[in-house]
Amino acid sequence: MDKAPDIGGPAELLVRAISRLLRPLVRALIAHGITFPMISEILKRLYVRSAAEDFPIARSAGQPVSDSRISLLTRVHRKDVKRLRQHSDRPPAASGADSSLVAQLIAKWLASPDYTDKDGNPTLLARTESGGETPSFNGLVTSISKDVRPRVILDELVNREIVTIGPDDRIRLNKKAFVPRKDFENMTFFYGHNLHDHMAAATSNLLQENTPFLERSVYYHNLTPASVDILRKESGETGMDALLALNKRAHALAEQDKGKKSANQRMTFGVYFYKADMEGADDV
Repeated sequence: MDKAPDIGGPAELLVRAISRLLRPLVRALIAHGITFPMISEILKRLYVRSAAEDFPIARSAGQPVSDSRISLLTRVHRKDVKRLRQHSDRPPAASGADSSLVAQLIAKWLASPDYTDKDGNPTLLARTESGGETPSFNGLVTSISKDVRPRVILDELVNREIVTIGPDDRIRLNKKAFVPRKDFENMTFFYGHNLHDHMAAATSNLLQENTPFLERSVYYHNLTPASVDILRKESGETGMDALLALNKRAHALAEQDKGKKSANQRMTFGVYFYKADMEGADDV
């Protein structure tokens, strides 16, 4: 195994680590049309909530931490702090302004009479206005936003296989390409659950808050694809054995703890495997 580099001070090292761990999250957000303004609002809300709930030192004589104190801790403007605390139970909405241009474009293509046929199906679009009755892709884009060139949007849709361009240069919408998979709701639940608990364990260890949680990994560089495939298969088998064994033990203990007043805690144990080029896209 390789040793982690020992460079920079604590703040610099933490910023580097955060930049690295956020990269795959940002990739998922962009892929699903979640824009920076939406995430900015979510982060503001989380900064305010964490400062108010997770830092008891900020409280005085048992009193709730003030808006000014939260603003000082987080650098979130005091007006935003007040607004967010007053509506702390209200999740950030994905407004029309925040929704991705791609999502708005597809929605209009599917619903507008100008871009659907008599049966309600999305029509084939010409690239540009031709003076005829055929609607154009450029016209669809500019009807939503004039800030982005239609060619940029078209290239993105082709790259994501949301549209195809036929031999006649007509653009077809592939409706199946953006319909969420049937298990998407289940996948997103565990995406949040598993990554939250992994991050929470690592954060607790970093802040030295409690008895250290199990949070370890085996990692090697300079491996061939064939060797990685061997390790991927063996990690799946070994990991599944560990999960099944712990699941059996946890089930027995859960049955034993039924009805006890002190049965108010939960646990998560997981395993994962990942591979990438040594200088891959996950590097910051």
